[in-house]
Amino acid sequence: MTPQPDVVPVPAASITSWDHEADVVIAGYGVAGAAAAVEATRAGADVLVLERTGSWGGAAAMAGGFIYLGGGTPLQKACGFEDSVDNMAAFLNAAMGPGADERRIADYCAGSVEHFDWLVGCDVPFKAEFFGEPGWEPMGDQGLMYSGGENSYPFNTIATPAPRGHVPQMSNKKQGESSAGYMLMKPLVETATAAGARAIYDIRVQNLIVESDGRVAGIRARQYGTELTIRARRGVVLATGSFAYNEAMVAQYAPRIAGRPAASIEQHDGQAIRMAQALGADLAHMDATEVAIFIDPQQLVRGILVNGRGQRFVAEDTYPGRVGQLTLYHQDNTAYLIIDGDAQEAAMASLSPQLMMRPPTWVCESVADLETEIGLAPGCLQATVAAYNVAAERGEDPLLHKKAQWLRPIGSPVGAVDLRESTGGFTLGGLQTTLDGEVLHVSGAPIPGLYAAGRSTAGLAAWGYASGVSLGDGSFYGRRAGRQAAKG
Repeated sequence: MTPQPDVVPVPAASITSWDHEADVVIAGYGVAGAAAAVEATRAGADVLVLERTGSWGGAAAMAGGFIYLGGGTPLQKACGFEDSVDNMAAFLNAAMGPGADERRIADYCAGSVEHFDWLVGCDVPFKAEFFGEPGWEPMGDQGLMYSGGENSYPFNTIATPAPRGHVPQMSNKKQGESSAGYMLMKPLVETATAAGARAIYDIRVQNLIVESDGRVAGIRARQYGTELTIRARRGVVLATGSFAYNEAMVAQYAPRIAGRPAASIEQHDGQAIRMAQALGADLAHMDATEVAIFIDPQQLVRGILVNGRGQRFVAEDTYPGRVGQLTLYHQDNTAYLIIDGDAQEAAMASLSPQLMMRPPTWVCESVADLETEIGLAPGCLQATVAAYNVAAERGEDPLLHKKAQWLRPIGSPVGAVDLRESTGGFTLGGLQTTLDGEVLHVSGAPIPGLYAAGRSTAGLAAWGYASGVSLGDGSFYGRRAGRQAAKG
């Protein structure tokens, strides 16, 4: 492979003068960078944050704001829910998929209540109100919601269900436009700034600067076409997000989401991962992705989802990200939502802002006609609907265990929403780090002076996900990385 000069490490001996200096230099001012800045400044370090765009925020400020926390947080208790560290860990070990790091999960769960208290101490506001409807996020300013399918099968048989999607309170919220991620980021940045953290905007990191003994000494970057060198006296923290918008990296590591990035920002180009790779950094879970399915959960739960063989394959009331993953990876990205007229009207009349309500692609008087219109094999959809209806009359779903409250026989007229090619995802893999945020070399030893957090790293999620995991482990391990870097 041809060497990539934009990531080749720069020898510190070649730097004759530094344009900027700080004890801790942080690349990226999203949630991981902001948390690192707060903790590093509180530890007494002089902190400089380098941000590629014109302002702080990153993907976090545009997100729904979920922070995955549990184990008995004050918010959970105020909303009347019991939880424990062990119960939270049992769920995450199952839900985060094959390869999930049990040690990291145990660490995160043990520190979860303290992390909630830390966020509150940074003036992140939470309203003690539970939102119990299906949805991508609360419709209003409610502070707690199920965000990983904890109360759906099979997870409700593995761990006692408890909602852990903690959402900062935001007034005048608009789903998809102005959501609670902003009310997470704003107080964190204000806390970091008040503690003394400085920031440079419109600057793009390019290379790590390394001493002859292998220690990371700073970053080379570009700003308005000018090359700058920034010295880090104690450590560099990489927090520039995922590689979802680096087409070459996605094609190499996670090809099944190629051409369909979602829930990410175009600055997520994998630069920090590549810079660290050039020093021999180890990676993990680079093929793992979260996958969204573009339909409103209020609509999804009221119908049945079938594959290209007319068969159901997932309980429609589970976490929509799980539905998306199963559709893309196990059903050849082919799914149809079968829904009757009454159910469609009920979905349209729900509390949802209808951002992702989908009109039926086909509407027929009978399932047999609908089956023909879709082009499914004769009899397959009819058999599926007939079996579903018989069980639904009894309030049961023996096949996939959808909750009784959403079970209602499918009547006429009946429609199908074509959900082929209706998925999009973002990457979950990245740099391998210690629990203190140290970036690990492929030899297993930490790379001196180099730390990372957030979606530049392989965090809690492997081949599974729950809304709030990225903002959760990004802020949690961002704190650890900032604290560790401040020690030098």
